[in-house]
Amino acid sequence: MIIGVPKEVKADEYRIAMLPVGAQLLIQDGHAVLIEKDAGLGSGFSNDDYAAVGAEIMDSADELFRRADMVVKVKEPQAEEIGRLRAGQILFCYFHFASSRELTDRCLEKQIAAVAYETLTDEHGRLPLLTPMSEVAGKLSIQEGAKCLEKPMMGRGILLGGVPGVPPANVLVLGGGVVGTNAARVAAGLGANVTLMDINLDRLRHLDEIMPPNVTTVFCEPHAIERYAVLADLVVGSVLIPGALAPKLVSRGLVSRMKKGSVIVDVCIDQGGCCDTSRPTTHGDPVYVVDEVVHYCVTNMPGAVGRTSSYALCNATLAYCRELANLGLQGFLDKSPGRTAALNMQDGRITCPAVAAAFPDLG
Repeated sequence: MIIGVPKEVKADEYRIAMLPVGAQLLIQDGHAVLIEKDAGLGSGFSNDDYAAVGAEIMDSADELFRRADMVVKVKEPQAEEIGRLRAGQILFCYFHFASSRELTDRCLEKQIAAVAYETLTDEHGRLPLLTPMSEVAGKLSIQEGAKCLEKPMMGRGILLGGVPGVPPANVLVLGGGVVGTNAARVAAGLGANVTLMDINLDRLRHLDEIMPPNVTTVFCEPHAIERYAVLADLVVGSVLIPGALAPKLVSRGLVSRMKKGSVIVDVCIDQGGCCDTSRPTTHGDPVYVVDEVVHYCVTNMPGAVGRTSSYALCNATLAYCRELANLGLQGFLDKSPGRTAALNMQDGRITCPAVAAAFPDLG
């Protein structure tokens, strides 16, 4: 199989979907690997690093897409990339189709086989290809939220952890999954007063046992969200329904009642966001203000720390990438129900139930 790894073209995206060692192992498996010129520079990998292991460096993205049987990316294909796709081509990356009708329509028209990192599950029902980027995004959410609380960033002018004689910030984390757990742990480590919410009582019991004393677990229901959101200096949205739109937990009315200069970091913005007032932003222009509340809604947060993120992502994706190349698409899907769940569309049809539910007219 010919595997192509293009340079990411989404705004401020510095990750690459394959490390040099991944290219080396795929070549040892008998495949050809095409790397677009300078694709790895944002993560600290040179063209020579890839050429040294036998990968072919491509000057043209057009030629790479034309030759590749499978294209391996990080983020969803951008408009210019969709034009290069062809029927039957395998595309292995993050898609988040449910949040974009345009992306879904255009990929259906191209009749690609869309294998999505975010819906692949393992034998325990976990999301192994979403987890590493969720860990990064959870930690970054507090780092960025703390920065946004500073007055030059239009925040309240609050130090997250406070100082002796001055109380720390109140942080509300919505969702106790991988993102929420990492966010709560970092916020607590900085000394903030943290409230962590989830709807799974068993998960809350577990979190209550492992979290520091300055983290309080609370069952997530509308009255509790309202009560704690109006007290919060920083709200982190970290809820997830795999493949589907994120539920809207924070209404426009509730945002208007939050403290002036408080901050919302909506980590689930790539699945539509969990706040009514959330809309996608970029690292180049990351924040906007609604009702004097600062919103940080960058859709590719881990891209800011491209080297860390590329290592973390590729450590998780490489084994599955090799399986796809070695077994072919059908052999890969037949291996387990979790791999079948990764297929979001094929031959112009949506195959993922969560995506189909988001666009019932495309069923």
